[in-house]
This record gives sequence, C-alpha cells and structure tokens, in this order.
Amino acid sequence: MARNDGIDRTVARNRDLKKSDTIKGAQAHNERQKESYSNPDIVPERTPFNVHFKEPTGSYEEMFKELEQQKVISTWGQKPDSTKFCELVFDVNSAYFFNHGGYEYAKQFYADAYEAAVKIVGGEQFILSAVMHADERNRAMSEALGEDIYHYHLHVVYIPVVEKQILWSKRCKDPALIGTVKETIMQVSRSKKWDSKQAVDDYGEPMLTASGKKILKKSYSVLQDDFYEHMIGAGYTDLQRGERGSTEEHLTVTQFKVEQEKKRLEAYTETKLETLAAIDQLGTEELQKQEELAKIERQTERAQDKLNAVVPVVQDAVKFARENISYFEDLIPEAGPLESAKSYREKKIMPLVHKLMDKFLGLYRQIIDLKEQVEKLQRRLSRAERDRDHFKDQLEKEKEKSADLLENARDLMRVKRALGPEKVDAVISVERDRDSARAAEQAELERQRKLARKRSERDAR
Repeated sequence: MARNDGIDRTVARNRDLKKSDTIKGAQAHNERQKESYSNPDIVPERTPFNVHFKEPTGSYEEMFKELEQQKVISTWGQKPDSTKFCELVFDVNSAYFFNHGGYEYAKQFYADAYEAAVKIVGGEQFILSAVMHADERNRAMSEALGEDIYHYHLHVVYIPVVEKQILWSKRCKDPALIGTVKETIMQVSRSKKWDSKQAVDDYGEPMLTASGKKILKKSYSVLQDDFYEHMIGAGYTDLQRGERGSTEEHLTVTQFKVEQEKKRLEAYTETKLETLAAIDQLGTEELQKQEELAKIERQTERAQDKLNAVVPVVQDAVKFARENISYFEDLIPEAGPLESAKSYREKKIMPLVHKLMDKFLGLYRQIIDLKEQVEKLQRRLSRAERDRDHFKDQLEKEKEKSADLLENARDLMRVKRALGPEKVDAVISVERDRDSARAAEQAELERQRKLARKRSERDAR
C-alpha cells in the first residue's frame, strides 16, 4: 500500500501464466469477458473507456498455435509443462494521473509504456494483447476526495521468446557445415527470457566481485530499470523508479488520508494467509486422526471377534472334562480271579493311566495356550480402547479449533468482498516475491561462506 510520501513511482512486474485455467482467467479479466466480477471496484459502465494498444484476434491459446504454425515462434526443445505465456503489468500510483489531467493523460502515458513493452518483449509480433484498464475505481482516493478516481494500469500478455541458433550436427553429410548455423529460431523459453543479466559499471564494463566473479543483476530488477529509463526518455521526468520487488499501488497526494485503508488491507492479508495455512494444516491433521481412529476401531472389532471365538472353546473344554469323569472311571478294567496285584497294576492300570495323562496334558496345554491368547487379546483390546478414547478427545478438540478458524475465515472473506480480491492477491504476490528473493540471497550468502571456508582451509594447508 501507499507510504504517503508524495512520490510518484513507476511499477513493472512480470508474472507467469502457466496453467490453462490461469491463462483463460487472465484473458477473461483483461478483455472483460466475464458477466460479473468479484472485485467491487470494477465499474462495468466504464469498460468502454478501456484502451487496446493491441487487440487479440482470438483466444490467447489459439493465437499461440497460429504463431507456431506460421513459424513465428518455435517450441523446439520445450518441455510439455513449460511456461508459454507471461504477462507484464505497468503501473503508476493513481495520484500521478489525477494530478496530470486524468484519463487523457493516462492514455498517452500507457501508449508510450506500450512501446517499452514491445522493446522488452522483443517485438510486437510476440504480444497477444495490450490493454489499459480505466474501469477500476480507486476506493481509498475516491472516499478521500469525494469523487470517483480510477486506477489506470496496463496489462500486456506476451509469449516469452529468445533467439536460438540451431547448428548442423555431426550427422550432416557435408563436413564443412558441421557446427555452423543451420537456422535461427525464436524459441519459446520463459527461463532464458528472464535469466539474470551481467551487471556493468558506468563505463559499460562488467562488474566483478573481489574474487573476480561476475556480479549478476536479477532479471526483474532489469525490467524495472528498462521501464523507468524508457519513460524518462519519453519525457516523464517527474517519476521515480519503483522499489525493487514492489508492485504496490501508491495512493499518495498531499491531502489524501488513506492510512486507515492501508492498515485494514495489511491486517487482512496477514491474517488471511495465517488462517488459510492453519485451516489447511488442520484439515490434514483431522483427516489423519480420523484414519487412525478408524484403523484402531477395526483392530478393536477384530480383537473382540477373536475373544468371542476363544471363550466358548475354553468353556467347552471345561464342560467336556466335567462330563467325562464318569466315563474315565468306567474304563478301569476289573481284576481277574487269579491275577496278582502287581500284574493288574502293570498290565491294566498303568497303561490306562499313561493314556489318560497324555490326554489331560494335551488338554492342559490347549487350555494354557487359549488362556494366553485370551489375555493377549484382552491387553490389545484395552490398549485399542484407550487409543480410541484418546483420539476421540483429540478429534473433538481439533474440531472445536477448526470451527473457530472457519468462523475467522468467514469474517476474512467478508473483508475480501469489501476490499476486492485483486488487491489482496497483489499483496500476496509481492510477499512471495520478497520471500523468494530473501531465500535466494540467503542461499547465495551461505554459498559464499562455504567457499570462504574452503579457501581458508586450503590456505592453512
């Protein structure tokens, strides 16, 4: 948001349009093809005031295919999921145009800005659409001044291309041609188009670090420089270069009082990001807990089934022993009239006793095994029930937290409807760019530290 410092700054940013839905969404927004808009600041009655510096001849994707068929561009060496479309957005704070005459001044300004876009892209043939939006109301300034103020800005959708020379390979039949240029194509390549550039000093000489390495200048920083320098050269000398990594909308003018709008949007954006992240994490954790609970309940059911199956077996074994005591007594043979006690014992009683002992020992072992199984199953069942009760308690707590967060999310969505999603998305995009830049700087700093340590160790040896 604005810094309220009274300075007019140029802003240029580039974004990738990778997915088909993103491309179609950008086209519907830029060309005003929607029947209705979630952004309340878009005024449909003002749409006829939008200015096309290059109007599309079809959908963005259809135009891409046509340029490819005409060999204006080439997807040689391109991966299927690579980025084929990009969008430049050129902007200056609304107060700048208000102070210079408004709509007519904005039309001329962005006509000159379009010329900068042609240079940056590499040729008008690679631009699919260029439109200045004049139908988006600047709410904060309008409320401050008591009249409708519009936020003029330029969208340029283009195909990122670089010049690529195709050389004759070793398979060429003419040895003299091997390694020479076979053809030059305009290769679609977002990564090469926005590769970091060599930094140079005031004399045009390459800038190097103390160790002799090249100093690279980030491509988006070069974009800001190119846009600013072009507009200064076109006569707009009362502008300053936009801050690096910033896409903010400057709302400054001497008497504008928009600090409240700034605080509302910043607080909303920060809370929205935190809440959405928390809800996403909560949803994942809740799903995991539900799956774990279902697994434990299935284990509990299986343990209960096994226990129910074992108990009747033990009961049947006890019942069998009780019912067959008399049967075993009937098996004892009578002694013969002339049979001695020793003979009766050794030949009749002892064999029978051994058989009975074997039977009872086998039955005893079965009972012991069953008893151990029952105790093991009971322990597992007890643990499963404790785990189930624990996870049920945790799930209830998480659901209560989820309900609170969802209510906060609903409040935030009401704020989003009031402020408009595009302003919020712009701030989020800025913060992501800043995070990426900080991560890259940190990685480069760590790399330099490692190299310094290696040099120090090498010198020590």
